[in-house]
Amino acid sequence: MALTADQIIASHKANVETLFGLTTKAFEGVEKLVELNVTASKAALSEAAGTAQALLSVKDAQELLALQAGLFQPLAEKTAAYSRHLYEIAQGTGAEFSKAFEAKVAESQQAFVGLVDSAAKNAPAGSETAVAVMKSAVAAANNAFESVQKAVKQASDVAEANFQAVSNTAVNAAKTATAARKRAA
Repeated sequence: MALTADQIIASHKANVETLFGLTTKAFEGVEKLVELNVTASKAALSEAAGTAQALLSVKDAQELLALQAGLFQPLAEKTAAYSRHLYEIAQGTGAEFSKAFEAKVAESQQAFVGLVDSAAKNAPAGSETAVAVMKSAVAAANNAFESVQKAVKQASDVAEANFQAVSNTAVNAAKTATAARKRAA
């Protein structure tokens, strides 16, 4: 069974729409990243000015140690928050690409299965074994793809959990270090 000109045109149109949709999502991700960096830069500049003023008003070493201890924890928390936002932007953009890819693969699989079914209906007598082998191969390929998708999802979930654990550990370590410095001062 051959594809018609209308089917080919419809397929190209759908591919172009998908491409433009993904391009839009990519630009949205870049916009979010730029916005995050501008916000972080403004906050860092403002905090640097405040820190400079505080350092200029320090009267002795003990006050300097207390000031340093007070600055360390918020810096670690802000760094962790920035990393978390960065990760969320990347994950959200990646999820959109994955969703579009999965939809296209599912669409292609359905079209191929339809083609195989159509070919099976029009197959000459005596080719039942070849048709069964072809259907079995298609089913096996679909199952393999689904297994790969599940493995990628599990790996992504593990990576996200590890990222959260590392983030929380860094913030907790900063809190502990700050508390220890304050006690020492």
